[in-house]
Amino acid sequence: MRRIDLFLISIFLMSLSFPAKAYSERRELLLQNDWQFIRGEETPGSKWKKVSVPHDWAIYGPFDRGNDLQKVIVTQNMEKKSTLKTGRTGGLPYVGTGIYKRNIELSENDIKDRTVTLLFDGAMGNAEVYVNGEKVGARPYGYSAFYCDITDAVNPGANTLKVHLHNKPESSRWYSGAGLYRNVHLIITDKIHIPVWGTYVTTPYVGGDYASVKLQMKVAGAANGTLLRIHTEIKDKNGDVVAVKENKERIYDSLPARQNFIIPEPSLWSPETPSLYTAESRIYCGDRLADEYSTKFGIRTIEFRPDKGFLLNGKIRKIHGVCLHHDLGPLGAALNVSALKYRLELLKNMGCDAIRTAHNMPSTELVSLCDKMGLMVVPETFDSWNSPKCRNGYNLYFDAWAETDTRDMIRHFRNHPSVIMWSIGNEVGEQRSPYGYLVARRLISICHNEDPGRPVTCGMDQIGSVLKNGFAASLDIPAFNYKVPYYEKAYSILPQGLLFASESASTVSSRGVYFFPPEKKANALHPGNQSSSYDTEYCTWSNIPDDDLAADDDYPWVIGQFVWSGFDYLGEPSPYDTDAWPSHSSLFGIIDLAYIPKDRYYLYRSVWNKKSPTLHILPHWTWPGREGKKTPVFVYTSYPRAELFVNGRSCGVRCKNMKDNMSRFRLMWNDVEYEPGELKVIAYDSAGRAADEKIIRTAGKPDHLVLTPNRKIISENGRDLVFINVKVVDKKGNICPSASLLVNFSVSGSGTFIASANGDPTCLESFQEPHMHLFSGQLTAIISSSEKKGEIIFAARAEGLGKSSVKIMAK
Repeated sequence: MRRIDLFLISIFLMSLSFPAKAYSERRELLLQNDWQFIRGEETPGSKWKKVSVPHDWAIYGPFDRGNDLQKVIVTQNMEKKSTLKTGRTGGLPYVGTGIYKRNIELSENDIKDRTVTLLFDGAMGNAEVYVNGEKVGARPYGYSAFYCDITDAVNPGANTLKVHLHNKPESSRWYSGAGLYRNVHLIITDKIHIPVWGTYVTTPYVGGDYASVKLQMKVAGAANGTLLRIHTEIKDKNGDVVAVKENKERIYDSLPARQNFIIPEPSLWSPETPSLYTAESRIYCGDRLADEYSTKFGIRTIEFRPDKGFLLNGKIRKIHGVCLHHDLGPLGAALNVSALKYRLELLKNMGCDAIRTAHNMPSTELVSLCDKMGLMVVPETFDSWNSPKCRNGYNLYFDAWAETDTRDMIRHFRNHPSVIMWSIGNEVGEQRSPYGYLVARRLISICHNEDPGRPVTCGMDQIGSVLKNGFAASLDIPAFNYKVPYYEKAYSILPQGLLFASESASTVSSRGVYFFPPEKKANALHPGNQSSSYDTEYCTWSNIPDDDLAADDDYPWVIGQFVWSGFDYLGEPSPYDTDAWPSHSSLFGIIDLAYIPKDRYYLYRSVWNKKSPTLHILPHWTWPGREGKKTPVFVYTSYPRAELFVNGRSCGVRCKNMKDNMSRFRLMWNDVEYEPGELKVIAYDSAGRAADEKIIRTAGKPDHLVLTPNRKIISENGRDLVFINVKVVDKKGNICPSASLLVNFSVSGSGTFIASANGDPTCLESFQEPHMHLFSGQLTAIISSSEKKGEIIFAARAEGLGKSSVKIMAK
């Protein structure tokens, strides 16, 4: 396989089969309802519980210190001896066996001369699939999508589908979830059909005048030499036909069918203009329509230019990305599109334009949303290869399954315009081996074989080894985790002329929690297992955000960064990961587990969001007992200077400067003495004119609850969600930042309470119970629509505060 050129131009699409029209030969059904589930092995007395899929059996808890307690040496954290890791996988009961079953009703017409396929978008983990007692498929890796041809196992009438899952202890470094946590599809086609992930689109040429589009499609079920007629229409985002091609082609197993198109004046995909096209293909055998298949795609060019940077559609840009784990906080690992969309909306508002799916294959829905909303994506395969990080991790399956899992991921996602490169691993142990580059080259060659148009990377942390042993040099684009001080050295040694931060910062903070004085410090530990929201604390291997922001600005050959992490996630509660229960969720997130932004959100927004200004003050200004004590004030703003006032008295003007990295990106008043009242900041533009102001005030006693939904109208599909921010304020509307009252919830009308969270990484309260204590004065309640239109009334109560309510419409 030839080495990929560093100059890359490509466009990509997503392959999706849609529910067929009445005359179509293809049918696809989401198998979401009518499932039954048991924990443990099946016995004659098993009591099956009705569930819907996607489903995560472990998120219901309870939390327990003993769940997956691990005594390990975490070498990537520079540990030399084994320690007891509490809460490493979230303290939730994901370990063990679970079985799902349901009936599938098929008619004689569904089976005769047809192909019947089951597609699993992910099943955690070690899935074994049975139809009518016959084993039809298996997949150990819970993050990998896979499909099974069940044609020979089904009969007319009722067919029993069972999925056996088993999660081993010490199989993950974070909360993996458990169960059929992603969608399951039933696909019924003609014998002659386009199989799952069977199309591939590239563009030999992209210009302002036209784009040349090449569509390749695999056709299954046809005898070698069969003559087929293929008709394809390409439609733009408005549904208008922009290109048509019909041709006859003889089909052979080893060759895909091919069509070429010219699209005049194409709309190019980018984070700012996420334009999509659809290729609607029909396959005829004689005059008989055999199959219909819809393929969404976007047109754009990517280029990685040595010494200069990353270009999208011919323009240099920095990647402003975050890493995301797959769990959805209080919803667990169970996929929900509206939750994913809300997360991406929050990140887009921050100025984020890219996602690294750490450290596993993403869901179809996540990448499809990135296509539609405009975020670039780096899908990742594995957290480990042969060298184990966990006793029962992917190392058990790497030799047997790595090639299959890698090929399936690329076929699954190579058509999405949002995907800009592939990652074959994260901090793998083979970095240190003199032979590790050989494993890397094997995986890279698989990627290039399936998709020659994108580069391949791997997140590396062992920089002393990889610069010497060929591992970093073997990659198309080298990527480093927390190695800013070594960037210049790496750039001078490696041949690629480019690099980026696959993980940056790993700053830790707890929303609304501050410790005095703020210190730039690694591994800072505090009573209560919280970290300071002054954003100056980090882990022994990492740094503060300002260092990575400075590297992006200073080095054109640094193409950008992926912050660890966009959201807090369940598990990995560093720096409180060693015998530090009840800590059980991360503190790395820019946004907390309750979908509430931390102060750090506004630091990144002040640099990344170029569309609207940022002006944010920290800390809060309610500090009884700190009167007269120094209480530093930081301002995160997109403006170059600002003036701070305490109760009308100026504390002076601060300007961003090059004194140090913090001074480049933060305005700081370190000698402010606390006194109750008003804290005001006035921001000035580059011409010295007052451009914006922000005021926070000392809060009085809690008076009432304020409820703020992220939207007022949702769909009545039974799965759409609304996220309601609940905060306690005083009579004048000032948030009470230290309030920890218990809030009780109720829902009436066309909705259901689903979960709540408060963002406290030590909180052991159930997500599913209709009550939760506030953390730093806030929490989030999550409500689902039912399957009927109407009004949803959400009410919240706290002792001494009375009742507050808000109305949502489901329609």
